[in-house]
Amino acid sequence: MIELTAKPRLARLFRMQYEEAQQAYVLLYPEGMVKLNQSASEILKRCDGERDVQAMITDIEQTFNSTGLEKDVTGFLEIAIERGWISV
Repeated sequence: MIELTAKPRLARLFRMQYEEAQQAYVLLYPEGMVKLNQSASEILKRCDGERDVQAMITDIEQTFNSTGLEKDVTGFLEIAIERGWISV
């Protein structure tokens, strides 16, 4: 389980960018590309190694005028760690 004090960042081999042709953010890596949905892209945009998970959750909740997103955000981050997209 990811700690709320962890400061995730994109892993070295990955780069995130907006692809006009896809009309979405994508995660690029040497072997290919992953098209991201809006939720995934909003979380990964904040994985800069500067903010901790709690700050990311607070920022997302404020941006989308929502509450109770901790479980969703941490769940996605755990999947992203398993897939090697981010490191902490």
